[in-house]
Amino acid sequence: MGELDPARKYGLKTRLVRGGLKRSANGETSEALYLTSGFAYDDPETAEARFKGEDPGYTYSRFANPTVAMFEERIAMIEGAPVARATATGMAAVTTTMLCHLRQGDHVVAARAMFGGCRYVIEDVLPRYGIESTLVDGVSLDAWAAAIRPNTKVLFLETPANPTLEVIDLKGVAAIARKAGARLIVDNVFATPILQRPMEFGADIVIYSATKHIDGQGRCLGGVILCDRKFLEDHLQSFMRNTGPTLSPFNAWVMTKALETLDLRVRAMCEHAAAVADALARLPKVARVLYPGRADHPQAALARAQMTLGGSLVSFHLDGGKDMAFRFARALRLIDISNNLGDAKSLITHPATTTHFRLTPEARQELGITDGMMRLSVGLEDPGDLIDDLAQALKAL
Repeated sequence: MGELDPARKYGLKTRLVRGGLKRSANGETSEALYLTSGFAYDDPETAEARFKGEDPGYTYSRFANPTVAMFEERIAMIEGAPVARATATGMAAVTTTMLCHLRQGDHVVAARAMFGGCRYVIEDVLPRYGIESTLVDGVSLDAWAAAIRPNTKVLFLETPANPTLEVIDLKGVAAIARKAGARLIVDNVFATPILQRPMEFGADIVIYSATKHIDGQGRCLGGVILCDRKFLEDHLQSFMRNTGPTLSPFNAWVMTKALETLDLRVRAMCEHAAAVADALARLPKVARVLYPGRADHPQAALARAQMTLGGSLVSFHLDGGKDMAFRFARALRLIDISNNLGDAKSLITHPATTTHFRLTPEARQELGITDGMMRLSVGLEDPGDLIDDLAQALKAL
């Protein structure tokens, strides 16, 4: 009782609450937490059969764990993906997805606007294994097409991008990847599966930092890789089992419970973010506001076509550079200074000195990450209180 019928297509809200549910003989209503590293066998023949893959039971939590499996099945049902595998962090998901199948001599094309850690993997880690890369202007389909080589195996992007909130044409890039015989990998962390499901637009693999909106309350780290079964069996499964970027059962349990409220939280955050973005655009010393839900966003029409709402992130530029940005952040009374995002609490970041500090000044300038740029992750507080806090901090300048 309580487990979903695999033959029936359930609504999103039902999948968020009951997807992947597997109750023990005790009949618990809250998902069970199997906090164990290993498993015992009734006899050596069972152990042998499990290691051969002839018995579906568990062997070791680095390979699979019942609590982690529930989280993986639930997030796969929410995303509409064939399978999912959970990782220890979002960056573990990025690195694992790349290294499990790329080889020396392969080539990656990636949008230049992305999280600093992702850019580090592509520009610094992959070359150590003889894997080349080309960074392109992600909003230009011509740039994607021009960068394709005979050895291109992966196209990688974030949309909306961190922290510029550029929106990239998923259908267009997917078509280019398909023509090249390459895989399109999409980091969907800003949009979440509530606002955007990239596989519906042609993406092959979707990754998340579950640390962000999926947990959504700043408690623990996690990541997710969503893909088809062939990619799992040919590349991902063996790599994960033997390199060990495994999500702990406890963190998986926290994430599973958090999924129950993901739709409610993300929609409320988007509503608040839209109000905050409009208010920021009217405040003094704010030179520019970037929010995919506003009509003045450079890719507003595309954002409406791909996303159901504008998201919970707002970026804006102050007109006084780093000094003004720092004084503004110090003057905030309610909003926390933090490099995290997707939290129930509103968090503000200065990307040039935190998430993207490793980039050269020239690279930041190319991306539009000015010394006066701030990235605001809007939470669940009353939006009027958030607007008041931003206004008083700007007035203090």
